[in-house]
Amino acid sequence: MNFNFGEVLTRSWQIIWKHKVLWIFGILASCGRSGGNFNSNSSSGGGDGGGFGQPDLPPQVLRWFQVIEENLTTIIVVGIALICIIWIVTIFLGTIGKIGLIRGASQADGGAESLIFGQLFSESIPYFWRMFGLSLIVSIPIAVVFVALFAGLIVFAVSASGGSDESTLGFLAFLPLIIGCFCLLIPVMFVVGMILRQSERAIVLEEMGVLPALSRGWEVFRKNLGPIIVMTIILAIVGVIVSFIVAIPFFIVFIPGMIAYLASGGENNTPLILMGVCVCLFIPISLIINGILTSYTESAWTLTYLRLTKPQDNTPIIVEANA
Repeated sequence: MNFNFGEVLTRSWQIIWKHKVLWIFGILASCGRSGGNFNSNSSSGGGDGGGFGQPDLPPQVLRWFQVIEENLTTIIVVGIALICIIWIVTIFLGTIGKIGLIRGASQADGGAESLIFGQLFSESIPYFWRMFGLSLIVSIPIAVVFVALFAGLIVFAVSASGGSDESTLGFLAFLPLIIGCFCLLIPVMFVVGMILRQSERAIVLEEMGVLPALSRGWEVFRKNLGPIIVMTIILAIVGVIVSFIVAIPFFIVFIPGMIAYLASGGENNTPLILMGVCVCLFIPISLIINGILTSYTESAWTLTYLRLTKPQDNTPIIVEANA
């Protein structure tokens, strides 16, 4: 099958450049997929490492520590509740963002002159549970396999730590099996990801249920193996290049800052403060860039699906905006 990759990639860029409202849905989708990437450096603050009861701490700080200790259970419960709420909101917005991108790209490719955020958002809500169910059906078996492998590895490691020769030999024999399973899971997850992308578009563009969409996704993937694999590679390369470009400012800030901090013997915290300020200022820019990348990637996959399936059907698969 002849597939015009250049037309799809060019048309996808034209769509997201003309309809910049898709960037918002791209930001939602990217946040739902990779939220919290910038939280790992927030707990490395300085200090002399003293305990809570250090006598030279100010009385106000000691009172705060005492309040935390007295209400530790409540704080943990509230913290878990907040994490669950944030997770639910993130899943909802990320899924709606992906649906909005699929619908928006389809409408724009069908000739829509303008896309309205509120309209796209409201039109995307009815698809949420099907998209969420699809992700559960796909992710739960993979998660079970990972948990089983990790649990087996831990059990063998604990038994091997007992010191007996039989346990050690069993662990050494089981370790290559674990490594082999992980290596096997990589191509499996690669294929599952490609089928999942087609299934998502079957839900949104063809109004299918979860299981029929999975079947449709497998059918599209099986009949168009070459174009889908090539498009996956192309978009992966684009993603790597953009991610590298986005990471350059972080390295520009981080490396000189750490050199200056280490040169001062750890006594001058100014480089760390400047690094933190620069990172906080760049995070919104990074989110926007990632949102644009996500909107481009999802639009390219939507156009790919349309180009691959439209010749097979009697009617075009275009989702028109409601009047």
